[in-house]
Amino acid sequence: MRQFDLSPLYRSTIGFDRLFNMIDQAAGPETMPSYPPYNIERTGENAYRISVAVAGFGPTDLSIETKENTLTIRGSREREGESEKAKQEVLYQGIAARSFERRFQLADHVHVTIASLENGLLHIDLTREVPEAQKPRRIPIGTEGAKPTIATPRAA
Repeated sequence: MRQFDLSPLYRSTIGFDRLFNMIDQAAGPETMPSYPPYNIERTGENAYRISVAVAGFGPTDLSIETKENTLTIRGSREREGESEKAKQEVLYQGIAARSFERRFQLADHVHVTIASLENGLLHIDLTREVPEAQKPRRIPIGTEGAKPTIATPRAA
């Protein structure tokens, strides 16, 4: 893989440190585990869905946390109450039930709206909500002799 030297950009930009760190991480070697498998879908213009395959995990075995633009999903099987199951001899275990932690970097203004567990899939719906002050606004152009009026942002 190619190495990118971002040092010239560090010298001429301010406040883009997080973006450059994300580029460095993406260009680095793939160290993320492949378990559990997941999909990322775009469900609307500003809506996304992450679906994680969590067969064998219940709602009490999973935790979802967001902190500083990072979404963290953890899964850990409860070992209490498995005394009866432990007595059973497993001849073949093809369904993985190991603990996991999966992290996703979220863009600015992306928030988790709802999470649901259905048919062995954990669905996490996200939306991007750009503040009104950061939405584009139209600036009118005045003509000679007429004073332009400042347009207010439109309500979406």
